[in-house]
Amino acid sequence: MPGDRIVSIQTTEERGGAEYANVDLLQALVDRGHDVVLLTNVPDIAAGTDVRVRVVDLGPKLTRRSVGVLALRAPLVLVRIARALRAERPVGVTLLHFKKEQLLCSLLPRRLTGAVVWAEWGPVPVQLRRGVPRLIYALAARRARRIVAISQGTRRTVVQTGVPLAKIDVVPNLVDVHSVEPDAAARVRLRAEWGAGEHTLVVGCISRFQQRKRNDVVIDAMADLAGDVLLVLAGEGEQEQALRERAAPYGERVRFVPNVRGHVEAFLSACDVLVFAPSPTEGEPRSIVMAQLVGVPVVATHPEGAEGLIPAGAGTIVSPHHDPHALAAVLAAYRDDRERPRREGELARRTTLQSHDPQRTLAAIERALGVTAER
Repeated sequence: MPGDRIVSIQTTEERGGAEYANVDLLQALVDRGHDVVLLTNVPDIAAGTDVRVRVVDLGPKLTRRSVGVLALRAPLVLVRIARALRAERPVGVTLLHFKKEQLLCSLLPRRLTGAVVWAEWGPVPVQLRRGVPRLIYALAARRARRIVAISQGTRRTVVQTGVPLAKIDVVPNLVDVHSVEPDAAARVRLRAEWGAGEHTLVVGCISRFQQRKRNDVVIDAMADLAGDVLLVLAGEGEQEQALRERAAPYGERVRFVPNVRGHVEAFLSACDVLVFAPSPTEGEPRSIVMAQLVGVPVVATHPEGAEGLIPAGAGTIVSPHHDPHALAAVLAAYRDDRERPRREGELARRTTLQSHDPQRTLAAIERALGVTAER
């Protein structure tokens, strides 16, 4: 019912796109008059927002490595969740993001949880799509009022667990699309800092430098890319030194810059193309959406996370997937047709302004939660 408290449980050891996207969503719900509380072990993730935070520590995420420990600790974790929800009564909706909380909350009475809604920010892990884990996931999902999938690809993996298609809503990331504009001044300034000339094809890549992200493919493509091409990788992570060593043979043709959170529009505006080299667990990468809003076409080395997101004629999904030679051939075509990035970027921006209209997204979220805007 309108006015009922929305409690979002998000405990994590990471601060990735999904975690920040949820905070943005909760802030938007607050702006629409909803009573929202975030239960988390990283309270500073909501710093600078109006989202009320309660600290709760539920231990690590459910993974192959942690499943044994979590199985033993499940009763204690369940008690902690129940205690936290009891302190927030009356709870109208409990919004759950990660598998541990999704599975455990299915065991709690409705008087504590209210309606239960799951948010799936990426594909359901392969291990949960087969055998006994699949049955457990599907059984727990019966408790969920709705399941919100971030993309068509994510919805397909939820269906593979046995959840009825009719129970799943596909809702994109919430993005204030009308505030994202190409930054002409930043383009001139950053390209000058990077040593890129007027006709240089600047290939950007925004990523966490982790082994599961295929940034190696992006760097290796430079071996087949002659001419005036500059690759700029923005990010951080434990694989940074290894990637720097991999890029060393290309000298100044490959640059590394720090994480661009907070000035992503400026970075993207200086690029002609964004390369996206996904991990197997991508949902809807914000870097793709932001690039398209800035008017930069996206080249994905694999459809994971990009499926249904890159408009036809406004970017490319490379085939064979994760192949540096194929990627180089695609980038060479952009290098040889300097009007192509502009043409495709304009189409990408127009399409994304429509597909990610924030009012449409928020209305879809409210329908899934079963609430009505108060403002």
